[in-house]
Amino acid sequence: MTSLHAACIIQTTLADQSQADALIAALLNQQLAACIQQESVHSHYSWQDKLCRDQEIRLSIKTLACHYPAIEALINTHHPYDCPEVVMWQLDALSPDYHQWLSEVCADG
Repeated sequence: MTSLHAACIIQTTLADQSQADALIAALLNQQLAACIQQESVHSHYSWQDKLCRDQEIRLSIKTLACHYPAIEALINTHHPYDCPEVVMWQLDALSPDYHQWLSEVCADG
């Protein structure tokens, strides 16, 4: 069971930098995330009975578990994909100072 104030990382992917920049700005401006890292990835997947390969931007959104519903809703509302990736990992261990900073930066943390 996940504590609502537990630190977590939420991951999603986007097709290009402008989409990533827009989502990053929305998440940070709404104080739903403390830090967001991005990296370029090659994704291989099956979609509508076709094998696909795309260059994407993966976002690792560092936040609190209590913000997952709002982040998922924001991604699903504004994401260009029909079925965007939205996955969450709870962090089992992190430094107390980092957790305190993350809690202070995220709204209602």
